[in-house]
This record gives sequence, structure tokens and C-alpha cells, in this order.
Amino acid sequence: MSSLSILTLAPLLLFAFITTLVGIWRLKWAYAAAVIGMLLSLIAAGAGVFRVLAEGKLRHFLGGWPPPFGIEYVLDHLSAFMALIIVFIGLIAVVYPPEAGLYQPPRKGIPMYGLLLLLFAGLVGVVVTGDLFNLFVFLEIYSLASYALITLGGDRAVVASFRYLILGTIAGSFYLLGVGFIYFSTGTLNMADAAQRLVPLYSSPVVMAAVALIVIGMCIKMALFPLHVWLPDAHSYASPMVAAVLAGIQIEVAAYVVVRFMLTIFQPHYFIDVLPVTTVIGWMAAVGIIFGSVMAIAQRDFKRMLAYSTVAQVGYIGLGIGLANPLGLIGGLLHILNHAFMKSCLFLVAGGIRYKTGLHEIPKFAGLGRKMPLMMAAFTVAALSMVGIPPTAGFFSKWYLVLGSIDAGNWVFLAVILASSLLTAVYFFRMVEKLYAVPSSGDAAVEQATEPSAGILVPILVLAVGIIILGLINALIVTQLLMPVAALLPS
Repeated sequence: MSSLSILTLAPLLLFAFITTLVGIWRLKWAYAAAVIGMLLSLIAAGAGVFRVLAEGKLRHFLGGWPPPFGIEYVLDHLSAFMALIIVFIGLIAVVYPPEAGLYQPPRKGIPMYGLLLLLFAGLVGVVVTGDLFNLFVFLEIYSLASYALITLGGDRAVVASFRYLILGTIAGSFYLLGVGFIYFSTGTLNMADAAQRLVPLYSSPVVMAAVALIVIGMCIKMALFPLHVWLPDAHSYASPMVAAVLAGIQIEVAAYVVVRFMLTIFQPHYFIDVLPVTTVIGWMAAVGIIFGSVMAIAQRDFKRMLAYSTVAQVGYIGLGIGLANPLGLIGGLLHILNHAFMKSCLFLVAGGIRYKTGLHEIPKFAGLGRKMPLMMAAFTVAALSMVGIPPTAGFFSKWYLVLGSIDAGNWVFLAVILASSLLTAVYFFRMVEKLYAVPSSGDAAVEQATEPSAGILVPILVLAVGIIILGLINALIVTQLLMPVAALLPS
């Protein structure tokens, strides 16, 4: 028994309320309260990882009621890994100054911090809960918070948020209906209990329908092609701070749910052999990787380029699930971590450029590399990692996906990974050329540009340095955290 799962979650819920309350008087108080809440949660999440590595799975019975009657919270290698990513990236986003992270007047930051902490609470709740319906509750908490946060980006963001709300509600309804089918079949909502009761029911059409509904719902949430239609506008029009969170951690949590169902609630062979879940996800991901990469090349707006890039990067995670072997799954899970750092860094860079120059179109960035050397160096590191250049973190997740493709004998997936890396190089190196090799056009915004303040620069540099460190210690992460998860799959 351990309460570390609750200690990771509780500060986020508590300080979401405190932040909103104190923010009525002072925006700085809201900022300080949000940072304190995130720090407390980060300490608990870090302690949770070390406890899991030392002792294995940690369980907590809410209110002292043991499952299946009470709600159980669980920290294992997978949930501890995800919780630490969520809280760390969340802290970076909260520290990022609101004047650069928002397009609205500063007072809009009062509800924003409360909503951000509520969003992180929902995401952490999804990964630590051991109850199917409780997962739905947290799913709705983070979804509602994200709909509201997107609207802070302005008028166009409101329309994008409404579109996301419609599709997100459909996804949530699919998940809830699937859980209802499982409860109807097993009489329990506890994940571990349901896993045992489902085994003799694998041939039931009701259980098969439940799996289909849940997987489709989560594929909408993770914006897996062709269910990605809500993502480009939502991430393009959301303010940079919010877009960094949505792209960096929110969509990856939906992928976690699919992996959790495949490994914990059902046996892997059910998703691989009985139902073609992994096969369908793998091919959707492969097409999405190419589609997202090609669409990113066609964009002039920096944030919209990043949004379509996210469609492609989600495909890598889906490809790891679709390969359905240990090496592929390690690559997909490692890419969740790497993408959180890479894409959050890039969206925060977009916010810094917009704040200092007012520019958002890539052709107008000529010469900015010489005006903002530190921030653009961070951008370059993140871009190299997105392409997959060693020793950055992005190389190693792609490397495991390549090994997984070879192990599966799937040469099409291997070709997709290699081709998409070349396409990614096209749209990122195009921007690197603008920043460093093309002389300034004489635009006053570029000529007057300077390095942003430390408040903007430090979170970006932390992420850029983190990308390099993650690349150097990837073997430690894989052996300690990801191999125990991947071992559940047949080799």
C-alpha cells in the first residue's frame, strides 16, 4: 500500500481551487500558487518512480475500501512513467510567463492557472486510476479544462474549441458505452478484477463491441489519422502555453489508455490475434505519419506546421502499438517522453517569437537566428531531435521503432519511418535555413528583435537540455521503466 498516487494527484486538485481563489486579488498570487502545486505534485511523482523501481507495483485503496468495492489507484512502471512526464511538462508550462503564453489580456491568466491545474489533475488521474469509470471521470475533467483553455487563444480558437468539444464528446461517449458493455458482461469496474472476469468472455460480441468503442474513442482523443481533424485548428489557434500542453502530454495520455487496455485489462493476444486492433492502429498510424509530414511541409504558419507535425508524431506512437512487439512498444512509449519535450519546446519557442516580434509566418523569420541566438539554439536542438539526429532523444525512439519493424518483418513500416524522417528534415531544415542562412529582409520586427527575458528563455532551455540528456540516458530509461512494460508482450 502506498499513497504516492494520491499525493501526486491531490495537490493539483487542491491548488486548482486555491489558484482560482487567490487570483481574484492578484495574478502573481495565482502564478505562485500554481507553481507550488506543480512542485508538490512533481516531488510526489518523482518519489513514486523511485518507489516503483525499488518495490514494484504500488496500490492505494481510496477511503480504505478494497477493490472491487472501492476505487483503487495504482502506480506501476507505466503509470509512474506517464505521471512524471505529465507533471514535469506541466510545471514547465506553468512557469512560462503568461504575457508570452497567452494572447489575451493578463487578467485572463486568473482562470487559466486553475484550468491548467485541473487539466493536469485529469491527466494524472487517468494514468493512476485502477477503475474503469473513474478513468472516464478524469477523462472528462481534462477534456473540459482543455476546451476552456483553447478558447483563451482568441475568436478563431473558440470555433476550434467547439469542434474539438463535439468530437471529444463523441470520443468520451464511445468510451463510456464501451465501459458499460464491460460492466454488463463482468459486473465490475475495477481493472484488475475485470481482467480476470473477461478471459472466458473473449468470444462475446458484447466484449468485442466494447473494445471497438473504447479504441475508437481513444483514437479520436489521440488524433490518430484519419480521426485527427480537430487537432490542426485547436493547436494552431490555442495560445502557445496551452498548445505546448495539448501537444506535449494530453494526446499521449489517450495512447496510454489504449496500451493499458491491451496489456492490463485484456491479454495482449486478444488485441493482436483475436481482434485486429494493433493491425488497424498500425496502418492508420503509418498513413498518418506520411500525411502529417506532407501537410507540415505545406504550411507557412509556424504553429500550424507544428500542429500537423503532431499528427505525424502521434503516428509514431501508434506505430509502436501497432507493431505489437517489445521493441516496437518501447519505441512508442519512449516517443511519448521524447515528443513531450520536443513539441513543448517548439510551441514555447513559437510563443517567444510571437511575443518579441509579433511574427508567426515562417518566411518572415529570416535572420532571427542572429537576433535570438539562445532561443533559436534551443529550437535547433528540438528540430534535430524531431528529425531523429543522434544523440538527441528523438533518434532513440525512432531507432527502437526501426528495430521493432525489422523484428516484425514489416518493411512498409520501416520505409514509412525512414521516409517521414526525410520529410521532417525538409520542413525543419527549411526553417533553420531561414533563421541562420537567409539575410534579414529588413523587417522592423526582426531588426528590433532581442533575446526574450529569462522567464521565457529558461523553460525553453530546460526542455532543450532535457532533449540531449534524455538521449544520453535513454538506455537507463528503457531498461528500468519500459522493458518491464514491454515484457508483457509476446516476443
